[in-house]
Amino acid sequence: MPDPRTETELGPGHSGGDSAVVCVGEAMIMLAGAAGPLEDVETFRRSVGGAECNVAGGLAGLGVPTSWVSRLGDDGFGRQVLRDLRGRGVDVDGVEIDPDRPTALYVKESIDGRSRMHYYRTGSAASAMSPAFLQRPEVADRLRSARIVHTTGITAALSADTARMLDELRGDFVLSVDLNWRPVLWRDKDPEPLWRLLRAADVVLIGADEALVFAGTNDPAELHERFGKDCTLVVKNDAHTAVALEPDGRRTEVPALTVEVVEPVGAGDAFAAGFLAGTLQDLPMQQRLRLGHLNAAAVLAVPEDHAAPLDPALRDRLLNADDDEWAATKV
Repeated sequence: MPDPRTETELGPGHSGGDSAVVCVGEAMIMLAGAAGPLEDVETFRRSVGGAECNVAGGLAGLGVPTSWVSRLGDDGFGRQVLRDLRGRGVDVDGVEIDPDRPTALYVKESIDGRSRMHYYRTGSAASAMSPAFLQRPEVADRLRSARIVHTTGITAALSADTARMLDELRGDFVLSVDLNWRPVLWRDKDPEPLWRLLRAADVVLIGADEALVFAGTNDPAELHERFGKDCTLVVKNDAHTAVALEPDGRRTEVPALTVEVVEPVGAGDAFAAGFLAGTLQDLPMQQRLRLGHLNAAAVLAVPEDHAAPLDPALRDRLLNADDDEWAATKV
């Protein structure tokens, strides 16, 4: 098999040596058509999705220098991912191109106003990431200079190789992990690698509903105990509140904004991007959570997995609003 090529051999890019955040995980092409069962849909609209690349795009949209590192197939879908992320300001020069394995994709089926995702990612290029991937100079250099490295439980589930890779994802950076529990990916697999990843993380982001399924509880204090109290734990309770528990025991709770929801997919990734951007700025915890909510609200209001961030002047006003103005805000 020929040696995989790096993205930099495929076209121009910009350096990720000064990236404050590096996101590690799989990108996919999302295909969405008209409402109805898949067998009746004749045309599909394509876009780029995937938890970690959504976070990377969200961070770049907030002005944070961000790299996304992964593997893609040497195919049109892979080239679209690169073009999309580069166009959104994300450094993709650390991406490795696989000449044999494909870029993953998923199809969104919409019936009676509810969306169902069908994933086609088995044997994807990203599933072949391994500990050796982290040693590639294009990846190692970015990890070495990063202040935050972000990944999710999805990456841990892709393959035994990706799980071993995440065991090696350690360095002089803040490790951020979003649980993103996907039961179908863990079918017939031991979730112990995911537990190890969560317990190694400095920041853990988790939805209350998925926490109940994965850990048997959605109580923030119990979860903090189980993941290790050295982390900052953020528990998102649907569209209601987000609670942060810090290593020193401080607890901060911020209600979500009122949003006319168009599509919920991608909102959790947008929240993560906002929260991590606030962490980089060393904002007070209340403002970190508010920035997460603001970013999520922008995505909830559109049909895609990502959206343009809110106007900076409006965002800054709401970050500093009193509790009454924040509670009265609608998106």
